[in-house]
Amino acid sequence: MGRKPKSDEDRVANRVEDFRTQAGLSRQELADQVGVHYQTIGYIERGEYSPSLVLALQIADVLGASVEEIFWLEEES
Repeated sequence: MGRKPKSDEDRVANRVEDFRTQAGLSRQELADQVGVHYQTIGYIERGEYSPSLVLALQIADVLGASVEEIFWLEEES
């Protein structure tokens, strides 16, 4: 229980863009495969939107990686 309580300052960081480009997918192609609008992928990549657990799992599956490889909690410093 060494984890501090979740705050609004905690953000989900990610490497979605890195994995997506390595996979040769456009934002639209990834969005189509996970059932969201392509702008949602852009928001996630820029850290402006934290995906639901289900969406994070779907993105990881399409990109052939684990959720932990793509997403992590960025704690305030």
